[in-house]
Amino acid sequence: MPLLSALRLNMTNAPGAGNAERYRAALEMASYADTNGVTAVGCEEHHLAATGWLPAPLLMAAAVAGCTTTIRISINALLIPLYDPVRLAEDIAVLDQLSAGRVSFVAGIGYRPEEYHAVGKDFRRRGRLMDECLDVLLKAWGDEPFEYRGQRIDVTPKPYTKPHPVFFLGGMSAAAARRAARFGLPFSPPMPMPEIEAVYREELARNGKQGFVFSPENGNTVTHLTTDPEAAWARCGEHFLYEASEYSSWAVPEVPRPNESPTDTINELRASAKIEVLTPDELVTQCRAGRTGVTLHPLIGGLPLDEGWESLRLLVERVLPALRP
Repeated sequence: MPLLSALRLNMTNAPGAGNAERYRAALEMASYADTNGVTAVGCEEHHLAATGWLPAPLLMAAAVAGCTTTIRISINALLIPLYDPVRLAEDIAVLDQLSAGRVSFVAGIGYRPEEYHAVGKDFRRRGRLMDECLDVLLKAWGDEPFEYRGQRIDVTPKPYTKPHPVFFLGGMSAAAARRAARFGLPFSPPMPMPEIEAVYREELARNGKQGFVFSPENGNTVTHLTTDPEAAWARCGEHFLYEASEYSSWAVPEVPRPNESPTDTINELRASAKIEVLTPDELVTQCRAGRTGVTLHPLIGGLPLDEGWESLRLLVERVLPALRP
């Protein structure tokens, strides 16, 4: 089975560092990946982050679509309750047209009250907001006008992909699983969660709907490729830690998240499953033993551009050719 390879471009950066050069580099990396056999580019959404975590994933996905031709583009996740649902339906339809259907997304509800507050939305009503947005999106992309808040709505253009753009419903709770089944959408928890997946399948059967579950093989573990892992940890560890520490600071009691573990020091990070630093030969050996996917994070936490490019080029020049039939 071919290796599923992806770039994660969430645009986290170091304090005081400029962003323009890194955003341009992100597009150059996406273009290079597109012409060299990488499977996908992923971006995501968070707001008010000290690291500058990408707050505008639709813009980023559109920019990546404009500089690539075949690579898949995913948004993991798009926090849809934060948007006006009709405008969101229009934006995604246009993005689906300009990418010729190459963009997919995971619809997420989010778990940080400050992100809702920033856009004037009530965090306590997030479930209702999620239901409303999903309902509007699916109706807006259909062929017939529909009623929304007492007005007749007919969103144009319609999406390129029929019956609608590819998307999953994300989540880590039984409520999320039931919601996905109720809307007849595929369910995508961020890591394997057998008990929650069972709720989804039971709810599908109860509603007479069809669907499936997809979760990443390694949760949100990311890989950095290098010829010398010990030296790379010495050079890059502080950048890996900067992003991981902010992510850890967002932990919410009773909300499971992938790779949740203390990350106060580089040694703790090394002991966790969040970052793996491998040589190309080590990754090839793992893939030949059954591993099917890898995600590079070439701009993590303000990582110097030359380090990110080295990791990406090692994937393209050393790993992918070794795994071709």
